[in-house]
Amino acid sequence: QVQVVESGGGLVQSGGSLRLSCAASGLTNNINSMGWFRQAPGKEREFVAGINRSGNTQAYEDSVTGRFTISREYAKNTLYLQMNRLKPEDTAVYYCAAAGRNGVRTHEDEYEYWGQGTQVTVSS
Repeated sequence: QVQVVESGGGLVQSGGSLRLSCAASGLTNNINSMGWFRQAPGKEREFVAGINRSGNTQAYEDSVTGRFTISREYAKNTLYLQMNRLKPEDTAVYYCAAAGRNGVRTHEDEYEYWGQGTQVTVSS
């Protein structure tokens, strides 16, 4: 089994920055692609960013392109999401996910392993 645990959420003012981390443990050799999703109150969970096994290919949801950066330290089994120029509409619970398939995965049904989520709140 694989476990993933997010950290780094919190309260920040509009225009500020946060860095989320996701630590994977267990059978980490099973992990190839990883990603971040978010769920705002009253909305469905949506894709934010994804990255392949080697870290050389990423994908982003349109509204975060140019503001968020996904990266990973493969040797440390750690995934990051650097979030800059945050907006109130970025307020959500952010989830880390891991998948056995490689490539960049953008759909939540492609991910087998999920964290519990970390709250990000952006005040105006």
